[in-house]
Amino acid sequence: MTTQTLSLPGIFRFDSWFIRLTLVLAGLLAAVQMAALGLVGTDGYYHVKLASLMRSDLTPEFIWLPLTTLNPQDYVDHQWLFHVLLIPFAGGNLIVGGQIAAVVFATAALGAAGWLLRARGVPGAALWAVGMIAASSAFVYRLSMPRTQSLSLLWLVVAMYLMLERRERWLVLLGLTYVWLYNAFPLLLVVAGVYVVAARLVEGRWRWEALIYSALGIGLGLVLNPYFPRNLIFTYHHLIAKLDIASVRVGSEWYPYTTGQLMENSGLALAAFIAGAFALGWQRQRLSLAAAFSFGLSIAFGVMLLSSRRFVEYFPAFAVLFCAFAWQPVLAEKQFGRRIVVALTTIVLIAAAYSANKAQTSLKNDLPADQFAGASHWLAANTPQGSFVFQTDWDDFTRLFFYNTHNVYTVGLDPTFLQKADPALFSLWVDLTQGRGLDVSAAIRQHFGADYVVSDLKHKAFLERAEADPQFREVYRDENSVVFKISD
Repeated sequence: MTTQTLSLPGIFRFDSWFIRLTLVLAGLLAAVQMAALGLVGTDGYYHVKLASLMRSDLTPEFIWLPLTTLNPQDYVDHQWLFHVLLIPFAGGNLIVGGQIAAVVFATAALGAAGWLLRARGVPGAALWAVGMIAASSAFVYRLSMPRTQSLSLLWLVVAMYLMLERRERWLVLLGLTYVWLYNAFPLLLVVAGVYVVAARLVEGRWRWEALIYSALGIGLGLVLNPYFPRNLIFTYHHLIAKLDIASVRVGSEWYPYTTGQLMENSGLALAAFIAGAFALGWQRQRLSLAAAFSFGLSIAFGVMLLSSRRFVEYFPAFAVLFCAFAWQPVLAEKQFGRRIVVALTTIVLIAAAYSANKAQTSLKNDLPADQFAGASHWLAANTPQGSFVFQTDWDDFTRLFFYNTHNVYTVGLDPTFLQKADPALFSLWVDLTQGRGLDVSAAIRQHFGADYVVSDLKHKAFLERAEADPQFREVYRDENSVVFKISD
């Protein structure tokens, strides 16, 4: 292996060019947030609330999902570093703080991609970075969530830089922190594996150092972990569950887009990939390692996107990076006048603004931030501390938790957390919430130990059963939700 020093990588040295790029990216992403009625998506309510609790304790006892694999004895915060990084934004108004965090993290990821291109001498690096916003409205929507995907992309872009610059030893630190950040850390091995193959094809050498140091960092992150050794068991079961997504409906993000949807929300990303492939045949120079590397990553994340829409948070970025690296030798031979530069800049900015506007349109499908605010406040004020609340939908937990940590809940964050902990109880929960079962109130009290039930108003079958059950007494209702007390 080549002897290296641990000097600070150039990607971390800022200048005015980076500041200007940051302002443009942040402005476009902030425009999306300003159209939101709350936090973009659903899970962000949980993340920001947990980060606020961590301001006083970095590893708080998690008591709110006692029937699941996230019970107090087995709980693992598999996004611990992300919550630590959210802490500065989790004081005061949590919704505003979460929105600011989403802009900051997404800007960091796209800014790092621009810096990578500039460090590699790609002409128009800033335009390519802004072009990532133009490439896919779904990508912009996903990065607008106060979730880990923006920082995950940042980690992978930095990994790409370190590998291309032959600073593989830094991958140990990157891998270690990636494990703390997000349970998608195996993606670092995918990136390293693609790099090893690309280096072999272009340079005729196997660059195993990238894979070795990445694996070493991941291994250290798993062992030097605030939740070791429980995190090993949790990671195994969580990843296995995601490989069998047909067993439990875990949310639309784990299922693929239709061809029409993909063309509509990511058509320019697909066009960038095709344009990059065209440029490979046009250029007269030997294929660069960066182009081969980004080409492989585009294919890898493209295949992932075809199986799960959540990988739209990666594919557009790497498709644009591939297009930029593929066109680099062609563009380097050209001289562009001021008018052409201004025209290209205007076109990219307009396309990025259009994509941001389409992402804003997607926000209209988000549930209101205060959907369970009234029900949560009633429960907090009228039920004993720590009393159990039965809910009719697993993804209602994030808003309930956001407004009310006074009570504990049935299931949340992922339905497989209850299914893995108690398959029979999970099946019963599904039957009850869909209005099946002979005695709803008795089953809820006997098997879940709950005296209170909260539901949105869309579970018609359940609500009909509840209204017909003499043991159910409605104690709260608003335009979004209803609370029942199960009487003796």
